[in-house]
Amino acid sequence: MSKKKIVVLTGAGMSVESGLRTFRDADGLWEEYPVAQVATHEGWEADPVLVTKFYNMLRKKCWGVKPNEGHKLVAELEKKYDVTVVTQNVDNLHEMAGSTHVVHLHGELMKVCSSRDVDDPRYIQQLTPENCEVEPGTKAGDGSLLRPYIVFFGEAVPNISIAAEEAQQADIFIIIGTSLNVYPAAGLFHYVRPGVPIYLIDPNPISVGGSVKQIQKGASEGMRELMKILG
Repeated sequence: MSKKKIVVLTGAGMSVESGLRTFRDADGLWEEYPVAQVATHEGWEADPVLVTKFYNMLRKKCWGVKPNEGHKLVAELEKKYDVTVVTQNVDNLHEMAGSTHVVHLHGELMKVCSSRDVDDPRYIQQLTPENCEVEPGTKAGDGSLLRPYIVFFGEAVPNISIAAEEAQQADIFIIIGTSLNVYPAAGLFHYVRPGVPIYLIDPNPISVGGSVKQIQKGASEGMRELMKILG
């Protein structure tokens, strides 16, 4: 018998317990750096050195954190289910926890790419903990500057169509740690077939209406509760 398919959509709240601050909360990362400076194409064009250093700093922080229990429980779902994780996060904590099928919507912090053609696979490089800093001015194989493999604000989200297809195939859809304010990711649960159970784990009340069952807890505690519900 084929396994039931679970699709898990995760946002910044998934990684908070690991010690990574969210971008949008009051003490979030954007407070120190204007978004326009470090997360837009215009910001990159204006000051690639600043942007390169900002992401070097984020990578160093990221290598210092570990997956939390929530990440591990999401990975554990693979024992019984066919699981796809669709994440808005640029960290690699899902992979570190053992999830084997992760779709990154907003790019990956641990990768760098050509600034001429972001998605050209020939020039996408994976960084390592020992080698996670990019010297400003370093070039990609096509001669353009190496830039973070991040979807900047205002850029297209290339993996959104893959994520939408996954959502359409889900037998169970789980949302963890996202306010559902950021599009196009926020619209993904509209692709879920009628009658498919949708669970939303977030400590803040979020009104999405419909048949969404909210577990008003953080990622780890919420996942523990959901594991009981799923049996």
